[in-house]
Amino acid sequence: MILQISFEFFPPKTPEMEQKLWSAVTQLAPLSPSFVSVTYGAGGGTRERTHHTVRRILEETSLKPAAHLTCVAASRDEVDDVARSYWAAGVRHIVALRGDPPQGAENYTPHPQGYRYSCELVAGLKRIADFEISVAAFPEKHPESASFEADIDYLKKKIDAGATRAITQYFFETEHYFRFLDRAHAAGIKIPIVPGILPVANFAQAKKFSGQCGTSIPGWLEKTFARLDDAPEKRHAAAVRVAADQCRRLLGAGVTQLHFYTLNRAELTADICREVGIAAAKFS
Repeated sequence: MILQISFEFFPPKTPEMEQKLWSAVTQLAPLSPSFVSVTYGAGGGTRERTHHTVRRILEETSLKPAAHLTCVAASRDEVDDVARSYWAAGVRHIVALRGDPPQGAENYTPHPQGYRYSCELVAGLKRIADFEISVAAFPEKHPESASFEADIDYLKKKIDAGATRAITQYFFETEHYFRFLDRAHAAGIKIPIVPGILPVANFAQAKKFSGQCGTSIPGWLEKTFARLDDAPEKRHAAAVRVAADQCRRLLGAGVTQLHFYTLNRAELTADICREVGIAAAKFS
């Protein structure tokens, strides 16, 4: 069985951040990811930067980019125009998401003329072109979902609309992923559900974001990073160890695809891959 890995990057806001991004792309490209995704800010705030980054990956590397696209703060016509421009540029893979509320907004409100939810976005993309489409899945359920059952039902709607892969929100307790997988399989879901891995470069930041997206922080993780704020080498080693252990458990249970949320930090992600044995080559 061939292991497939993929990486998520975010578009840069400054020339310095662009240099860091391209350093990350260069360092991680030799790991031969099956694709690399580029995020898209709430409210379309990074639309042009996302498009520029995706185009540059296409034109200057051999990597296959997947462009994030959301429903937030845009009409259907605007979203469709973005999708057509991606197809014209040679992009064949879209990560289709509802998206988070724009900055300053407490709740998500669909655009009056827009796609309301990601299942509608997936269907719209499929009407435009035969995109490969990845969607989100939530091992600990989406914060706004009424139940795990409702979450699974909504994932099925996205698949029925044309999604070909699900990528999970990151998690730290591997059992959350396996329980979600059991629920999905019991509901007849057969597309790949790829576990998302978040290397913990900054524990305080990871904890804050986890509170917003519904990912639980286990006590052992908090203890692992306690008092390491001023010890960067020990913090890096701890981050590698935690993520590598998680990857080993997943791979040992038969998982064949891993998606890394790199935060544009190549060294940490590369060290995790080396620790797990991914850097050598695709292995069977």
